[in-house]
This record gives sequence, C-alpha cells and structure tokens, in this order.
Amino acid sequence: MGTAGNDFKQFAMPLDSEDIIEKDTNSAFIRTNLDGYLQERSISEVVIVGVITNNSVEATARMSGNLGYKTFVVSDATYTFDMKDFAGQLHTAETVHNISLANLQGEYAHILNTEEVLKRIVSGEY
Repeated sequence: MGTAGNDFKQFAMPLDSEDIIEKDTNSAFIRTNLDGYLQERSISEVVIVGVITNNSVEATARMSGNLGYKTFVVSDATYTFDMKDFAGQLHTAETVHNISLANLQGEYAHILNTEEVLKRIVSGEY
C-alpha cells in the first residue's frame, strides 16, 4: 500500500472494520501474520480470490491446504494472463487459468464459482 499501482481501487476499498494483511511475495502466508491471524480467531476455512491464478492464487492455496485449512478457490473471481510455456508456446489466459485450477482441485483446494460460494453462505454451510 502507498506504492504507485498497489493502492486499493475505489470500488474495492476495505471497510474501516476490515483488517488488511500486506504481502510482498506470491503466497499470502509467507512473511505475513495470516496464519496466526486465522488461528487466533479459530478460522479453519479460507476462500481465495484474486490475481494471478498460476502465481499468487496457486501459491496461497497450496500453502493454505498444506497448513490444514479447508481451502476454496473461487474460479470466476480469479484470473491470469496469457503465458508462454518452457518450450516457447503461447497459451491463452483461459488455458493457464484452467490448468492452474486443475493443479489445485482436490489436493490443495476445492474449486467453486461465485454462485456456489454464495449458495453455501446462504445455506449456512459457512
């Protein structure tokens, strides 16, 4: 925060009551107090949204799952960019996104879309 390009967009400004955890690496668990924050509040489930699916989202979800949290990644609230593979072949953002979600599904996280998450909240599953 406070660095050009890293400030909150007006539409996503946190409420005064919301805590902010700043990160400086791909995983929200590395060099932050996120794990302690969740443990202190007896939070056992993590819902992940954001960018870049094959980088920060995937790294955070893997750590979350490895730390024992029931982890959910919201497929339509995450995104990425076109990417060249090691052999130089260009893959669309959609392909990179879907492969990243496939990497996470089942082993590290449960992949849901926004509608599925909202249904769980309304039904009291969360």
